[in-house]
Amino acid sequence: MTIQWFPGHMTRARRQIQEKLKLIDVVIELLDARLPLSSRNPMIDEILQGKPRLIVLNKADLADPAVTRQWIAFFKQEGHTAVEADASSGRGIKEIPQLAKELLKDKIEKQLAKGINPRAVRALIVGIPNVGKSTLINRLAGKSIAATGDRPGVTKGQQWIKVGTEMELLDTPGILWPKFEDQNVGYRLAVTGAIREEILNAEDIAFFAVKYLARYYWEPFKDRFELEQPPGDFEDPDEIVAIMEAVGRKRGCLQSGGRVDLEKASKILLRELRAGKMGRYSLEEPNV
Repeated sequence: MTIQWFPGHMTRARRQIQEKLKLIDVVIELLDARLPLSSRNPMIDEILQGKPRLIVLNKADLADPAVTRQWIAFFKQEGHTAVEADASSGRGIKEIPQLAKELLKDKIEKQLAKGINPRAVRALIVGIPNVGKSTLINRLAGKSIAATGDRPGVTKGQQWIKVGTEMELLDTPGILWPKFEDQNVGYRLAVTGAIREEILNAEDIAFFAVKYLARYYWEPFKDRFELEQPPGDFEDPDEIVAIMEAVGRKRGCLQSGGRVDLEKASKILLRELRAGKMGRYSLEEPNV
């Protein structure tokens, strides 16, 4: 299955971001801590034209903490400041304004040396759909300003939002890119809910998730769905399907004749994974 999703409003959002860049001091790039590379839009570097950038690994409460630490080190090696956060609970959010100002330290010091009182830092929030931008903005602002939702595509326009007296944020709709060169990127995004379910085959996505989790996170996966031993061959489709059928039976996804409704089982499995009910897991590690 080929996964693509590039709605028209994303094309407009890209153009609008480029038009607003001259007003922006620093960019806050929000990534999903479970898949930082796959949730990083490859067009962003081109779009942002070298603006100072703070990388926030959001939803870190759902990711494998050991792997998240590897990603923090990876981005540091790449020359970026990166922090982990959980916008839903507020963990790690208070540090973001100060970290953003630190990226502009030289600019601010030059202004002060000239007797210029620096204005509020203007930050651009960017990230793919459903990565938690609006939740982050509401946390930073201390009130519900940006619309939130557990589905991609909630934010449709742009708006300036004040964060105290020292920062102003520009929210933007989530932007995916026209083509996934690696289809595994699309599958990882689909597992976490970054792509609308209406255009996906739930069984294909669940198959991908089970194959990965059975290999790297079998114990928490087994415990969640009360399964037996892992498959002997992770590349054998029949063995992965057998695991999916076992999940379906545990969740009561049975049709007439005792057959398992794999579509229903797949949707339940994905819903539980996205809600963190299986525990913390990461879908990729940095290649260092």
